[in-house]
Amino acid sequence: MTDSNALDPEDRKIVTLARSARARNGVPEGAAVRDETGRTYVAGTVALDSLKLSALQTAVAMAVASGAKSLEAAAVVTEAGSASDADLAAVRDLGGPGTPVLLAGPDGTVRATVTAG
Repeated sequence: MTDSNALDPEDRKIVTLARSARARNGVPEGAAVRDETGRTYVAGTVALDSLKLSALQTAVAMAVASGAKSLEAAAVVTEAGSASDADLAAVRDLGGPGTPVLLAGPDGTVRATVTAG
């Protein structure tokens, strides 16, 4: 586990935003990404009959749709123990293999940091 207070303030911000999205929308996951300019994009899980996206995939899609060229970091708040291959691929597609992905539990405690690689 990582002490969330020890995180860089910008990383702590995206964890907080992801946690808020999860709680506010009552969805299984919340995610946030930060682009190359410092803008953040926040999303929750999308579960429609015709469209299913994880929170992280949705946040990456929002960044792309808003013109982001790259990602500095991503965070996902979930009860799952790890990020899915599809989530890591979405982050990697926009941010590259070295983009850090912070994995946090519902309480906001960062359990791991992995790269999208």
